Formats: sequence, structure tokens, C-alpha cells
Amino acid sequence: MAFESSSPVGGPLVSDEKYVQGISDKPVGDGPNHDIAAGQAGEEGLKRELNSRHLQFIAIGAALGTGLFLGIGGALSKAGPGSLFISFLFLGSVVYSIMVALGEMASYIPVTGAFTVYASRFMDPTLGFAMGWIYWFSWVITIGLELTASGLIIQYWTESISIGVWIAIFWVVFTAAQFLPTFIFGEMEAYLSSIKVITIFGFVIFGICVNAGVGDQGYIGFKYWRDPGAFAEYMVDGAIGKFVGFWTVLITAGFSFQGTELVVIGAGETANPRKTIPTAIRWTFWSVFLLFNCTVFFVGINVPYDNPDLQSGSTNASASPLVIVAKLAGIQALPSIINAVLLTAVLSAANSDIFSSSRILVAMAGEGHAPAFFKKANRYGTPYYAVAACSAFGLLAFLNLSNNGTTVFNWLLNITAVAGFISWSLINLCHIRFMNVLKYQNIPRDELPYKAPFQPYLSWFGFFFNLLILITNGFTVFIEWNTSDFFACYVSVLLFIVLYVGHKIVYRTSWKWIPLAEVDISKGRSDA
Repeated sequence: MAFESSSPVGGPLVSDEKYVQGISDKPVGDGPNHDIAAGQAGEEGLKRELNSRHLQFIAIGAALGTGLFLGIGGALSKAGPGSLFISFLFLGSVVYSIMVALGEMASYIPVTGAFTVYASRFMDPTLGFAMGWIYWFSWVITIGLELTASGLIIQYWTESISIGVWIAIFWVVFTAAQFLPTFIFGEMEAYLSSIKVITIFGFVIFGICVNAGVGDQGYIGFKYWRDPGAFAEYMVDGAIGKFVGFWTVLITAGFSFQGTELVVIGAGETANPRKTIPTAIRWTFWSVFLLFNCTVFFVGINVPYDNPDLQSGSTNASASPLVIVAKLAGIQALPSIINAVLLTAVLSAANSDIFSSSRILVAMAGEGHAPAFFKKANRYGTPYYAVAACSAFGLLAFLNLSNNGTTVFNWLLNITAVAGFISWSLINLCHIRFMNVLKYQNIPRDELPYKAPFQPYLSWFGFFFNLLILITNGFTVFIEWNTSDFFACYVSVLLFIVLYVGHKIVYRTSWKWIPLAEVDISKGRSDA
């Protein structure tokens, strides 16, 4: 398949009527719409039908999944409540650096795919190619991961029906939903995500009551931070072992937070992006940050890290630390309720994953990094080829019908988490480059729709720690060698390098970045 050639620089300014890669500023009525990237007559394009609330819930829907409801249990057993809480606070600061950077760039250049486009335009087309495909890979793999989790969660109630049946049912339902008008998807995701948000609020209140003495344990306070302790030793004894535990759970925190950046993936389908995107960025970050850290904190003070249920390895409600809190309190009805919420969580995440990965594919097609037909959309504004291609990867969930289902689940989780750190690093780098371009082209940052705080220091902070975590995330395999774990930790890095070098060799692009004077920050501008 030959890809379209595309130049990231020197493009003309687009008109007021069809700015942002040819997407109309308002939902199209009876008149014709154009292809989103090329403006080809006769082809329907994406429509600006998403509002700030939709963007927030798309991101929240992707973020509030198995990483929070299940993943923190294993992390608590490895590192202890103190390390777990600190790791989520620390990752929150890193995510903040990413979100404000995206807010500044996406409100100024609100294009579909957002940061996957910025890497091509601001730095190097090859870098955009590698970043786009590795990020797309991480989310299409996650579709299968969430569908697999849905079947395993239902087995909590009944094991008489194969998880393959549930995978097939949910795959059909959510694939069909993606072909509906975008605003219907946005409303669906808002309702599904609201269930998770309400559940977490309810758990926080429940956790406060349990800690205060409601339940079989009586008053708890911080007794589990004293015995067995706030910091667990992992793999190595002493203080070093406690640090190993802390650094190990950073990858869990990273996986849990991943998806918050998806708030800007639909920027090209957002009405009034200059106001909508900054509002969505702020609300999404603080909502996810508070929900995550409150959950982690109240799990940590109500469950000792040596509780055997935390290490059960199950992927349904029995392994959820939220359920373990209820079990220790002597409340029997809650597990089924939590399991139902878990099912809602993973299905909502799968729904967001299909939407986001398809828009990433559309963005890459617009930059010439994927076949051009992925840009085509139907009369509802749905890029149907991109949706179909991304949804097809959800069928990888059937791999879990083998005997090593739990191994596959954990392996895919690690791969997607690591790919996310690659993208986060490059988002910070894109923003640093963006600020340099503005300075060189004499565009004051004060004139931007949204100005990220603490710059450029905050973006350098985020870039440094994302890169550091990316490089060191598999350090435990060198303490106790495990070949499978090594590839799970670094396969995404190897894939990124292959994509980058392969594109350079095949297309013979320059190994130097685009000169600052030639970077195009006009195409797709919200005020162009």
C-alpha cells in the first residue's frame, strides 16, 4: 500500500469557512461537506458536534478502567499504601505537565488527532509517523484488552457461558455504535462514564465510613500504615527494596492515568475549540486526578498490603480492592454491585478506545502517514474505514480463549502502558518545540487562547520523567531475569525504533528536524 506523500511545512492558510484541515466550524446541514484533510468534493467530513462535556467523558471513560478498579490491588501488595499514594500523586504532576501543554497547542491548532499531527508539523514527519503508529497501536490493542476483561468480569456471576460469547456480543454492539452520529457517541460515553464517577464518589464516602468504624473492623484510622506498614519491600530487602516497590508501581499509575490525553483527540470535531478545549482540559485533569488519588488513599488506609486477596490474580470483582474493603467490613452485597460497575468501566473504555484510535488513524491519513481512504467519512461524520479497521483489532480479544488468558491480559497491559509513556514524552517535546516556533516567528504566547503555566520548565519536567520511567520501567527483570517480562516492558520501544528508522530509510527523509522558520503553525488554526 503506497501512502500519500505529504509535506508538513509551507502549506497555505486555510479559509475561514473551512479551517482545520477542511472541517467545518459548525455542524453541516443540507450543504456539502468536504474531506477532512484534502477538501475533496463529494466526500462527507467530520462534523463539529462534540462539546466540552463530551470531551471530558471520552477521556474519563478511557482512563477509568481496569487500571484503577483492578490494577491498584496488585500495586498495593507490592509497594504498600504509602508508595502507592505517592506514586499516583507524582504521576499526577507529570500528567499535569502533559495536559496543560496539550491545552495550549490544541486550543490554537484544534485538529483531529492533535498531538500525533503536531509531531509531524513541529519537528519531523518521521517522528510523527512513528509516534502516530505506536500510539494507535497502544489503543487498538487496548480494545481487545477491555473486551477480554468484560468476559472475565461476567464470569464472576456465571462460568457456564464462554467469555468468547460476551466478547462477540460487546464487539458487535460497540462497533455498531461507532457508526452513529458523533454526538450520539458522546452522549453514550457521558452516561457510561457517569456511572463510574458516581461509583467512585460512593466508594470514597463508603471508605470514610468504614475507616471511622462502620463495619466488622471497628475504627481503623491509619493502623495499617503502622502494621504491616506504609512502605513494602519488593524483591530486595531494606530501604532499597521499598524504593524498588515505589518505582515499580509508577508503571501501574501510568497505565491508570493513560487516556486523559484523549480529551484533545476529538479536537477536530469540537465546536468552539478556543473555549471548549481549555475548559475540557482543566475539568478532565482535576476530575481524574482527584478520583484516582481519593480511591488510592482510601483503599490504602482500609486494606493492609499483605492481604492475600490482593494477590489472587483474578480479573473480576473478587480481586478489586474496592470489594476487599467491603469484604473486610463484613458487607456482602457490594461485590456484585462493584462487578457491575467494573463491567460498565471496561465497556466504556472499549467504546472510547475505538473512537480515539480511529481518529488517530484519520489524523495520520491526513498527514500522509496512512492510506488516504481512512479520511473518508459518511453523512453522519463517521470515518467509517478508520472505525472498521480499528474495531477489527478488538477481535484479538479471542486470543484470551487459550489457557494462558491471565498471562495475555497482563502482557497486553504492560505493552499499552509503555507505549503511552512514549507518547507522553513526545507530547512534552512537541510543546517545547511549539514554544520555540512561536518565539522564532514572533507570536506572543499571551495571544494564545490558552497559556500553559510554568513554562518551559513544566514541559521539561514532564519530558524528563516520562523518558526516565520509560527507560527504567523494566528494571526489575534485571534483578530476577524473565524474558517474557523483558519483552513486555520494552517491545513498544523496539517497535517505535523500527518505525522511526524504517520510515527514514524507505522515504529517505532528512535526519534533521524541520527548521523553525519553516514550521507551519497556520494550517488548522482556530482563528485562521
